[in-house]
Amino acid sequence: QVQLVESGGGLVQPGGSLRLSCAASGFIFSRSVMSWYRQAPGKERELVARISISGGPTNYADSVKGRFTISRDNTKNSVYLQMNSLKPEDTAVYYCNALMFGSLASKYDYWGQGTQVTVSS
Repeated sequence: QVQLVESGGGLVQPGGSLRLSCAASGFIFSRSVMSWYRQAPGKERELVARISISGGPTNYADSVKGRFTISRDNTKNSVYLQMNSLKPEDTAVYYCNALMFGSLASKYDYWGQGTQVTVSS
């Protein structure tokens, strides 16, 4: 059974920090590109950050560059999102996503349940 379990969300004041974690199981983590998405009320889900299978190349939304850092630990089947200098506009539900590359060019897309991040004074 595939599971992506996010944790670390909560309420934080503007300028504060949070570290989100996503624990993966039930699929081949080391063959998966991992991403964090977010969805604010009334808005579409958007990509926040992505990290390659090796943990090398990363991509970030322009709105979070320089403030957020994505990382992964393939020995623990986990991906993380360190969020610094948080702003009220970062308030959203944050989702962990896995895109696993299988055999014969197959791809499998998995999602977590999400964790709420609220930035407010």
